[in-house]
Amino acid sequence: MPFIPGSKTKPDYDVIVVGSGAAGGQTAYVLAAAGVKVLMLEAGRRYDPVSETPMFNTTHYAPLRGVATSDKPFGFFDATVGGGWRVPGEPYVVKRGAATTWVEAQDTSFPTEQSFMWWRSRMLGGRTNHWGRFSFRMGEYDFKPRQRDGLGIDWPLDYRDLAPYYDKVERLIGVFGSNEGLENTPNSSPGVLLPPPKPRAYELLAKKACAQLGIPVIPSHVAILSQRQDHQNIPKMLHPDSPAMQKALTENMKTRLACMWATSCTRGCSIKANHQSTTVHLPPALATGNLDIITDAMVREVSVDEAGRATGVYYVDKESRQDRHVKARVVVLAASGCESARILLNSKPAQFRDGLANSSGKVGRYLMDTVGSSMSGQIPILENAPPYNEDGASTMHMYMPWWKYQEQAAGKMDFPRGYHIEFSGGRAMPDGATFSGMGDFAGGSYGKKFKEDMRRYYGTFVSFGGRGEMVPNDDCYCEIDPAKKDTWGIPVLRFHWKWSEHEERQAAHMQKTLAEIIESMGGRVLSPPQLDGKKAIYPGGSIIHEVGTTCMGTDPKNSVLNQFCQAWDVKNLFVTDGGPFVSNADKNPTLTIMANAWRATDYLLEEMRKGNI
Repeated sequence: MPFIPGSKTKPDYDVIVVGSGAAGGQTAYVLAAAGVKVLMLEAGRRYDPVSETPMFNTTHYAPLRGVATSDKPFGFFDATVGGGWRVPGEPYVVKRGAATTWVEAQDTSFPTEQSFMWWRSRMLGGRTNHWGRFSFRMGEYDFKPRQRDGLGIDWPLDYRDLAPYYDKVERLIGVFGSNEGLENTPNSSPGVLLPPPKPRAYELLAKKACAQLGIPVIPSHVAILSQRQDHQNIPKMLHPDSPAMQKALTENMKTRLACMWATSCTRGCSIKANHQSTTVHLPPALATGNLDIITDAMVREVSVDEAGRATGVYYVDKESRQDRHVKARVVVLAASGCESARILLNSKPAQFRDGLANSSGKVGRYLMDTVGSSMSGQIPILENAPPYNEDGASTMHMYMPWWKYQEQAAGKMDFPRGYHIEFSGGRAMPDGATFSGMGDFAGGSYGKKFKEDMRRYYGTFVSFGGRGEMVPNDDCYCEIDPAKKDTWGIPVLRFHWKWSEHEERQAAHMQKTLAEIIESMGGRVLSPPQLDGKKAIYPGGSIIHEVGTTCMGTDPKNSVLNQFCQAWDVKNLFVTDGGPFVSNADKNPTLTIMANAWRATDYLLEEMRKGNI
């Protein structure tokens, strides 16, 4: 496999792709399928989930029974091996509370007074090794939000432009789910989705309770193989003109097994049943012979010639600490919204003193995250339930899509954008935190009675999380800190952040709704609903859905990219991560990042064929 050191690069490549996650993996995959010679640069270490995933290790193998720590905030077995809320030697700068001074970010859990929390994976495959795999399509309303409520920014494309690419990505990565035909919750084309697993008891109970409240509960869409992929037909559908990629993809699909309903997907997957760039995008791209990968390559800036065209990138070889330069005909940034913005803002040749592709002044602007708030409850009807088979994915089999579009359109609600509800429960594998708080229910019991109480209450707790849309605002952005640099000598980002009343009211509505659901299930909430939206809402960045910062548009005066993620100012420079998003629908962004990246890369290839770049 062509993983190479920095000293072994070719003199020139067709395209350099910075980043290896959802966007970088998808971009490199499409380019390699077309026969383009690609160099991928990844800031983190090489990582192979097939050999490194602790697939069947139970929690007693882990320190502290696997619970979260400051170094592993999502638990000991979480797949993130090189990053997190803090990355050694790579600080970022925030404000705390009402303070006016800038300080290095320190917090790895919340609540927090930090103005923003920035998650970085720093490993091959990026956040695709860690994400929840929820794969919801954005709908027609989501691409034209300003037309509906007069707020925010409309996308320079609509759902019809991305619909065929959603189909392609879902076929490639494997997504289970169903077509329900609900408002602004698009169906996939027939035969694209894999069958969803059966709902569990607590999910059926929630569905029954939500029916009384008028809230839909439908099968979730998750990038996990509920059955093996059709390796005989999908490669031909996706790549009719590329026999080499048909062969490579066929062989890779043969190695992907259906989920065994074992441990959490956030550990990674040694049988390749879930979507990770490292097991889905990169292996077939590498098999074509058209992709080279350099890991531990910290990109600091894009180089340009006198005409203002991108010529390559400068990066720091983290192993040798040498500064290196690689050349290409086209440069694609796919390093995550904020990291790509950082690279552009640190690229300051004579023609671009305010940062590359930043004539609009919009690089770093309109940073968004998903609105989040949560609540847990205890459901007495589930007490002393007989053991039953809860086999299934490590995540939700069902969820609640937003159901009040018409009320918002009629002006009957005090916030403009919607949210969906994710939930979990049941008798998952216990860890060090499973029985925390049960003492309040056991009443101080001891010995045999304590064990009886634990059996009584185990599996009776259900947690709900609202995930909602943020309206972009002028108060949320990142910029280069004028003083601080990381251990590689690269200036770091500092973050400005402020939720608006739209999001705060939405979070308060989440709290009210989640309490109603728990009570309709016959349960009791574990803490009273927090109806003060400022206190109910999660801190910015904590949902790890950063988008915006290099927004696309129709006018170079107020956007960074055109609708194909091509920089207005530098025609052979593209950004294909979450940065081009101009809104952040309640649908988790990863599926749309991949679909948009595929569309942008098709355009890039056509421009190369025409000789325009």
